[in-house]
Amino acid sequence: MKPRILVLYYTQSGQLRDILNSVVHDIKHEAEIDFVNYEPVKPFPFPWTAYTFFDAMPETVERIPSEIKPLPDQVMNKNYDLVIFGYQPWFLNPAQPVTSFLKSKWASILKDKPVVTVVGCRNMWLHGQEKVKEDLQQAGAKLVGNIVLTDTYPNLVSLLTVIRWAFKGQKEASGLLPAAGVQDQDISESKRFGHPILTHLQQNRFDSLQSDLLQKGAVNLKPGLVLLEQRGIKNFRYWAKFIREKGGPLDPNRKARVKLFQRLLMLGIFVLSPLSSLTASVKLQLKKKSLMRDVDYFKGIEYEKGRI
Repeated sequence: MKPRILVLYYTQSGQLRDILNSVVHDIKHEAEIDFVNYEPVKPFPFPWTAYTFFDAMPETVERIPSEIKPLPDQVMNKNYDLVIFGYQPWFLNPAQPVTSFLKSKWASILKDKPVVTVVGCRNMWLHGQEKVKEDLQQAGAKLVGNIVLTDTYPNLVSLLTVIRWAFKGQKEASGLLPAAGVQDQDISESKRFGHPILTHLQQNRFDSLQSDLLQKGAVNLKPGLVLLEQRGIKNFRYWAKFIREKGGPLDPNRKARVKLFQRLLMLGIFVLSPLSSLTASVKLQLKKKSLMRDVDYFKGIEYEKGRI
């Protein structure tokens, strides 16, 4: 009997589905694979308006779930041997629908299952993965592998292209800017992860799967990202609490604070980022040994509460 794999994911643009399709491409005839795109009852817009995007930050950062549509009965009643869980971060946390699923009753499908997470994002994913690790533990699942695909263009370029994509719906290259998102070649080459996953599944031995995936380049992580996320998550937590003091999603009473957050974030990204990069470089030299230990930890699958 072929092993059964459930691929669970949430996507607005379709990019994550492309990534997941590629990951399992070379094993699709050797396993029984079901794809399920779980969705919130009240969908988020795509393309976004700038205001609705930034207004989604507080509930995303404070990890407040919303209602999720039921998973199909034929999926809930099926016994899977492995779950591949694809997601993307928003505001250094799992996207709000991802949190909503992981905190819903439908997450019971993960109980006692080995799980491989697949992250598709612009660049920052560390804190989001830590929260997913925590949620998987609470759901009774066992994380056995992690694959991360990011946009490898320079930071400013990837920022401009993702803004064009998120707010205009244009992924394609235009002017001097390349196509947005994870590069097509990187998506195509993620097929290399399929057979290591299948081999460990067939052997029912997952203890060395992450090591095998890392040898194939599953996670590329620079120490500076650790510093940037440590700084960023503190600011997001402050602003999330500050905005929610004025009400819930799209409450007019909090509009001024959302707008202020939007302006300050854009200022920080476009004006203060070079200075932040310089200070991060100094800290990197001063804390090199501890940061390299952090890199090893974040490339792995173990979970230590409060690591970031």
